Amino acid sequence: MSEPSTQPSQPSQGQSSGQPGQPPGQASGRRRAGLIALFSADVLSVLGDRVSMVAIPWLVLTTTGSPAKMGLVAGAEMLPYVVSGVLAAPLADRFGLRRTSIVTDLGSALAMAAIVLTPGSSFALLCLLVAIAGALRGCGDRVKHVMLKPMADAAGVKMIRVTSSYEGFTRTATLVGAPLGGLLISWIGPNKAITVDAISFVVCAALIGFLVRLPAVVDDTPAPPREPYFQALRGGFAYLRKDQLLLGMIVMIFFLNVFNQAGTAVFVPLWVEQVLKSPAALGLLFGGFAAGALLGNVIFTLLGPRLPQYSSFVIGAAIGGAPRLFTLGLSHHLWVVISVSFACGIANAAVNPVMGVTLYERVPAELQTRVFGVTGAIAFIGIPLGGVLAGWSAATFGLRPAVIGSGVILLLVTLVPVYRWWRNPVELPNYRSKEAA
Repeated sequence: MSEPSTQPSQPSQGQSSGQPGQPPGQASGRRRAGLIALFSADVLSVLGDRVSMVAIPWLVLTTTGSPAKMGLVAGAEMLPYVVSGVLAAPLADRFGLRRTSIVTDLGSALAMAAIVLTPGSSFALLCLLVAIAGALRGCGDRVKHVMLKPMADAAGVKMIRVTSSYEGFTRTATLVGAPLGGLLISWIGPNKAITVDAISFVVCAALIGFLVRLPAVVDDTPAPPREPYFQALRGGFAYLRKDQLLLGMIVMIFFLNVFNQAGTAVFVPLWVEQVLKSPAALGLLFGGFAAGALLGNVIFTLLGPRLPQYSSFVIGAAIGGAPRLFTLGLSHHLWVVISVSFACGIANAAVNPVMGVTLYERVPAELQTRVFGVTGAIAFIGIPLGGVLAGWSAATFGLRPAVIGSGVILLLVTLVPVYRWWRNPVELPNYRSKEAA
C-alpha cells in the first residue's frame, strides 16, 4: 500500500486529491492520469533538451565556424543548470512546486523562441539566452522530480517502479533525442529544430497545468514557518551532511558520472580512432551500452520491488563502471568491447532508480526540493569534470595508461561500499524500500 503524502499543501495552486463525491474508481483514475501527465512532461522535457543540445551547437558552428564557441555555448547551459537547482530550491518551495514547474517551462520556451527570433545576433546574447534556459530548466527539472513522490503515493504506484521506469524512458529519450536533433537539422534547419524544443516546453507546461494536481495534506500537522532564504538554502546541505548513507551514494554517482563521461567524450572516440580507424564503430559501442541499459531497466522495473535495494545499488555500480574501461584498455576486438558494454549497461540500470527512491524515502517532503538540488549539483558537476580530466590524462600518459588508470580508480571507489556491505550484511534490511518490504 502507498503511504500518505507529506507534501505541504499549497491551496493557491489548486491542489486537490479529488472532487467531493467522486466515486473511488474515478478519483483513482484521475490521480493515475495526473501521474502519467507529470511523468510524460518530464520525459518530453528530456527529449526536447537533447534536440536543442545538438541544434544549438550546430547553429553556432555554422554561423561562427568555431569549435571552441560550440564548447562555450554548451557550458553556458550546463553551469546555470547545476547552480539553479541549488540556489532556486528555496524559492520554488515558497512559490509552489506546480506553479514553478509551469512558469519555468514557459520561460524556457520563451528563451528558445528568442534564440530563433534573433538570427545573427551576437554570440554573447546567444550564450545569455542559453544560460537563462539552462537555469530555468535546472529548477524545473528539480521540482518535477519532487512532485513524482506525492503523485505516485496518491495513485498507489510503488516508487521503485516509478524511478526505474523513469530511468528507462529518459534513457530512451536521450538515445532518440540526439539522432532526432540531427534529422531535424537536416530536414528543417537548426532554427526550426530549436523551435521544436520550444514547443515541447509549452506542451510540458500544458500537461502540468491541466492534468497535474498535487494531493492535499491528509493530516492536521500545521505548516512549518517560512524560513529566511539563506537559512532554507543551508537546510539542504545540512541534511545531506547528516545522512551518511545518502552522502555516500551521491558521491558514488559523482564518480560514475566522471568516468562515464570520460569514456563517452574522450576514451571511446580515441579508441575507435586509434584501434579500429572507423567512426562507424562509435554508434555500435554507444548503442551496445544503451541497449543493455534499456534491457536492465525493463528487468529492474519488474524485479526491483523484490530486490534488496542498497546491495543492488553497490553491486550495479561496481559491475557497471570499471569493466568497460578495462576492456577498452586491454582489448582490440570490437565484439568484446560491445559485449562488455552491453553487460555493464544491464548492471548500471539499477543505480539511478535506487538512488531516486532512496532520496524520496529518506528526505522529508519539506526538504526534498533543496536536497534534490544539492544532490543534482554534486552529480552533474562530474560530467564536465570527466571530459576535462580524460582529455588531460590521455594527452599526458597516452590512451591505454589513461583508460586503465581510470578503471583502477573507479574500481577502488566502487568496491569500498561493496566491502562494507559484505562485512556487515545485516544492515541491508535498513536500506530496502519500505514499499518492497
